[in-house]
Amino acid sequence: MKVYRRLLIYLKPYGVHIVPFFVFTLIGVFFSIFQFALIIPLLNFLFDSHSAAEMQRYAIMPEFSLSGGYFKDLFYYEVYHLKSMKPVYALYFIAGIIVSSVILTNLFRYLAQRSLVNARTLLVKRLREAIFEKMNRLHMGYFTKEHKGDLLSRMNSDVFEIEAVASNSLEVLFKEPYVMIGYFIALFVISAKLTLFTLLVIPISAIGIAMVTKRLKKEAQDMQTSIGRLLTIIDETLMGMRIIRAFNATDFTLKRFSRENDFYRKASLHGFKRRELAPAFSEVAGVTVVAGILIYGGSMILQNQGVNASGLQAPSFIAFIAIFSQVMRPAKAMVVALANIQRGEASAHRILEILDTPILVDDRPDAIELTSFNEVVEFKNVSFGYSDTPVLKNISFTLEKGKTLALVGPSGVGKSTIADLMPRFYDVSSGSISIDGKDIREFTMESLRSQMSFVTQDIILFNDSIFNNIALGKPDATEQDVMNAAKIANAHDFIVQTENGYQTNIGDRGIRLSGGQRQRLSIARAVFKNPAILILDEATSALDTESEKYVQEALENLMSGRTTLVIAHRLSTIKEADEILILQDGEVVERGSHFELIEIEESIYRKLTLMQKIA
Repeated sequence: MKVYRRLLIYLKPYGVHIVPFFVFTLIGVFFSIFQFALIIPLLNFLFDSHSAAEMQRYAIMPEFSLSGGYFKDLFYYEVYHLKSMKPVYALYFIAGIIVSSVILTNLFRYLAQRSLVNARTLLVKRLREAIFEKMNRLHMGYFTKEHKGDLLSRMNSDVFEIEAVASNSLEVLFKEPYVMIGYFIALFVISAKLTLFTLLVIPISAIGIAMVTKRLKKEAQDMQTSIGRLLTIIDETLMGMRIIRAFNATDFTLKRFSRENDFYRKASLHGFKRRELAPAFSEVAGVTVVAGILIYGGSMILQNQGVNASGLQAPSFIAFIAIFSQVMRPAKAMVVALANIQRGEASAHRILEILDTPILVDDRPDAIELTSFNEVVEFKNVSFGYSDTPVLKNISFTLEKGKTLALVGPSGVGKSTIADLMPRFYDVSSGSISIDGKDIREFTMESLRSQMSFVTQDIILFNDSIFNNIALGKPDATEQDVMNAAKIANAHDFIVQTENGYQTNIGDRGIRLSGGQRQRLSIARAVFKNPAILILDEATSALDTESEKYVQEALENLMSGRTTLVIAHRLSTIKEADEILILQDGEVVERGSHFELIEIEESIYRKLTLMQKIA
């Protein structure tokens, strides 16, 4: 339950809904017990089991007092007063009060439920928002280690599991204990001896139920982890459908999915068997206790010990059985709730793993705003590694305002890592990156990133309109500004030819557009932001010749007058760069302009230009 107490912190602002829930629940419990307590006067009336002395006492109007005895005597006074007029009137009176108490019981039960539903839905809303916010603030390295499907599972099925616990199990645990306490108070009033007998038997069944539900948490954790793997397989299959079919890998994918799906089925089956065993065990134990009460209480009455020794009479004994039968309902509900809570605890732990993950890249408490970029970006002895794997080693260079710096080298030498360090997607392991002489960690990340735009080979577009993809994050964007950005990016002509122009939906990841069109949209998005610093990461590597021509023109328009960091394998795109850095094994091994580097006889850059037939 400790893990749930942590989650309930998110309910604090909505405590106003909890107080009415408890009030309405207590009133509902009172009327619920009262309707069963009316069984006693009903049976006494039908079987006329009151003594002559009691009949004489009930014939006189009782004096008012705030006590249970007064209301009992008043009730019997009304019953026997009506009975003296016409017996059926008394029966109508008792039946009317029973119906009224049932109506009031259900009215206050409904009001309690409504109050709790408000609190529950607000709890789940805040929990979802907290998870989503935390995922948006975590460093990029977190997402390279975690499976996408598992993260989706935590956001969906785990939160749904907590919602199910909150809507059913926690509700039961908040409400049913009060119901049981109320019933046991009524049972003690009727017969303390019989009630103590039941309290001695109930713990035995509780121990058995605890043993049954002990492993539910482990089985639930296996189920939720399996769901994460299933979602990963589904996501990878949908993303790679063309490759799967091209390589005739459909059977392999189906078998992979089937194996994981079968694992989930078996985990679900084991959990279901154990979970359903708990209420069955509870019901058997409950019936056993009722049988014991019948034997023990019945023998007291049969031996004529009820009236003289314990005060228990046949109507009271029947009422006792009726009320105790109602005790079993909340008891069984609590058993099922505890089983579900065990299952939900696994989901709660998985959610808290995200919420407890430290934010490794964050604003300093005294961070300042970066309002403009005026002079130079400087990397000074920068080293960086993912976990224990070094990627960059003592990298140093400067990128002056208005200049273009290109990074060249084979895959895996750290070119994209340098691009990721500038906007603080990661923080350096050692050394520093500064803008205009100030370490970038002194600036707020929002203001730092507002000075930069990115165009990468992995084109990220959203299932939305062309307009919203270009004006990403700018709800106040005007159509004219978006159109101007599209024209600079050589995208306006194809946009106006689409079905709805700038309001055309481009589908998931821009699937309704060609590769060149998608890349020009991403360039238009960068143009619209109007950045001081531009980062281009293999922006034309995946395009055909015609598309590359359009995109290259768009990039030249975008780069005009801007400070640009370019990562490229096609050296033809960086011939005009002010400085080119050649990276190898995480280090800068050569630097200079295109013409300087090709003059060096044995330079790596010269060999690359010869291979690509670039003069």
